[in-house]
Amino acid sequence: MEGRKRHYSILIEWEPQGQVYVAQVPELPGCISHGSTYEEALAQIQDALDGYVETAEQEHMTLPPPKIYNLDKIQV
Repeated sequence: MEGRKRHYSILIEWEPQGQVYVAQVPELPGCISHGSTYEEALAQIQDALDGYVETAEQEHMTLPPPKIYNLDKIQV
C-alpha cells in the first residue's frame, strides 16, 4: 500500500478531558483517530492511514508528500 511506502509522520497526544490518546497524520487533513492506550492509538491511526490512502487511490486523488521535520532545530 502506498501509505506504508511514504513514511508519514504520526502525532500522538494525551487528551486529558476525554482521557484518551489522540493520533493524527499532520500531512493528511482529517486522518485522525484515538485509543485508550498509546499502543491502541498507534494501531488505530495506522488503520486510518491505510483507509485514507486506499480511498485516495480509488478516487485518483494525489496524496501530499510526507514532510521532513528537522529535529536539530527543536528546543525544549
